[in-house]
Amino acid sequence: MTDDIQINTLVKQLSDNDGQTREKARLALVDIGNEATLPLTKILGNRDRQTRWEAAKALGAIADPAAIPALINTLEDNIFDIRWLASEALVTLGTDSVIPLLETLSRSSENLFLREEARHVLKYILRDNPAANELNTILKPVIDALNGSAAGVATPGAANTALEKLKRLQGAVR
Repeated sequence: MTDDIQINTLVKQLSDNDGQTREKARLALVDIGNEATLPLTKILGNRDRQTRWEAAKALGAIADPAAIPALINTLEDNIFDIRWLASEALVTLGTDSVIPLLETLSRSSENLFLREEARHVLKYILRDNPAANELNTILKPVIDALNGSAAGVATPGAANTALEKLKRLQGAVR
């Protein structure tokens, strides 16, 4: 178990002006693993672009499902690189990301950045699970809505329908 002081020191180093210091801190946090997740998710909202980038990169490497809500929120970041890292982290987390992402899309899909990154996440989760025919059938209408010209309007309904189907499927499996 790593102590909080060490983790907090490393997290602060993610804001350092020196790139090597930031990289060493990020790699050390990745080595620490899940214990570093909460402090890293807290700095995803930092005003400093480089700090957010380092946090998103570290969370992607740690791949702790506890980071999913914060990573989904980061899909709306104004900086493309940070959104991309968050979406790649969600892809790495795989199907664990699907229901929380659909819940977000069912509530609100006005944000173009969220829709673009959500499409990427869902598309690549399906690509990485080629045997998941049922999941593909459920998610394809959401991806189609995200691709459509009225994505902001069509996506919440498609996401909600997919959520209902996934929850019924989970209930049948149990």
